[in-house]
Amino acid sequence: MNIAARLLALFFLTAGGVATACAQDARPENWSAVKCERYSKAWREALTRLGTRGLGQEFLDRHETFLASRCEGPHDVCPRSAEELKLANIMVVRAMNAGTASTFPPFGCAN
Repeated sequence: MNIAARLLALFFLTAGGVATACAQDARPENWSAVKCERYSKAWREALTRLGTRGLGQEFLDRHETFLASRCEGPHDVCPRSAEELKLANIMVVRAMNAGTASTFPPFGCAN
């Protein structure tokens, strides 16, 4: 293979890789809504699998307020029980797997 053919092959391989990388990095126009939709779905799935045993009403209510705000509400869902902490940890991992930052979920305690 001559040098021109090698350069041409390298160009197409590189250009294809760049195009693929750019396509993978592209975010939908309303990325916040997509993140919230993915997170809400993960929350429903987690509750279906784990149930609500050990989850306090305040924990559930504050989380519902976050979801109702289109995931833009306060990050004040404070896990207090072992079950709440387990669910919060699961949701942080699920959120990150869905392409959001670990700071996206609403979990946080004042003290």
